Amino acid sequence: MSNPVQLDDVWADRILNSVNGLEYGSVQIIVHDGKVVQIERTERRRFDSHSNNNQSRIQREPLKQQIR
Repeated sequence: MSNPVQLDDVWADRILNSVNGLEYGSVQIIVHDGKVVQIERTERRRFDSHSNNNQSRIQREPLKQQIR
């Protein structure tokens, strides 16, 4: 039979903090023997194609200079 999940105030706050400010992504809560033991947050950032092209150009410029 499964154990009921034990969730104290500390873990509840950690879960809420993981979700706060998350625009795109997921929060995964890992439970072992009825106790929360880990929280994993995966955040996705989405950019429109115009800003993505400009950002790529900015990031590649220093690399070109290093190769020369």
